[in-house]
Amino acid sequence: MGRMLIRAMTAEDVAACERVSDEAFHTSDVALHRTGDPPPAPRTRQHSARWIARTLTMVLTDPDGCVVAEDGEEVVGVATGFRRDALWCLATYAVRPGLQDGGIGRALLDAALVHARPCARWMVSASADPRALHRYEEAGFGLLPQSMFFGAVDRDRVLPPVGLRPGRDEDHRWIDELDSAIRGGTHAPDRATLAVSGSLVVAEDRSGYVYAGPGTVALLAARDQSTAESLLRGALLDAEPGFELHHVSAVNGWARDLALRAGLAESPRGFLGVRGMAAPTSYVHHGALL
Repeated sequence: MGRMLIRAMTAEDVAACERVSDEAFHTSDVALHRTGDPPPAPRTRQHSARWIARTLTMVLTDPDGCVVAEDGEEVVGVATGFRRDALWCLATYAVRPGLQDGGIGRALLDAALVHARPCARWMVSASADPRALHRYEEAGFGLLPQSMFFGAVDRDRVLPPVGLRPGRDEDHRWIDELDSAIRGGTHAPDRATLAVSGSLVVAEDRSGYVYAGPGTVALLAARDQSTAESLLRGALLDAEPGFELHHVSAVNGWARDLALRAGLAESPRGFLGVRGMAAPTSYVHHGALL
């Protein structure tokens, strides 16, 4: 290994960063795979394109929060973070497999956290990699276990939702207010990414919303548990076989109960990390956009 350099990410680095992160996450998924869980797979071409588009946006909006580790002229590590009002989120943190114990990860995270300092609240969705978890704890994150649920939904066991409708552009203002109240920052810069992940459905009384598709829930936020449950029931009733519900943390017992009642299987899947805030309860976060 040559001389390591930690530097700002450029748009020209993003494709290489996608390959490093995909290789790192897939290797971790294979190592942590449990019998009966969906088999680990590298990103599809479509998912890679989404990762690249999302990260290119972060390079523009948060250039100081996106860093790479370079060995000679080769990118071997990446960390991307972004600020949303009072909230900072770590979106991606990965080092090429085989190089994780050389100090690259610590240097990357230290550089990324400089961007976080102005924000009172921090969030990260972490894998179960013990090296990364140790660094998050050192940085002051509290870690809550989270699970994913998968399988075919038994619709006969899901009550119909109440008071929902398709979202419209005029809903974005109150959605921003809701996000600020729940987590300290809006998803306004992320709407295009979320729209690709799923259709927007909202509560008629403006108490919550969800981005969901037939394969997964991308993000769910509500003022209260009753609204959150109704939004999730709507997503479950629209689900196709092979549905996956990710990022149900230890404080989302209502979501776990609904998923199990609907016949989905549960698998532990990493941790939600928070600092300077309580973990949101009527909320199922997006893996990268939190």
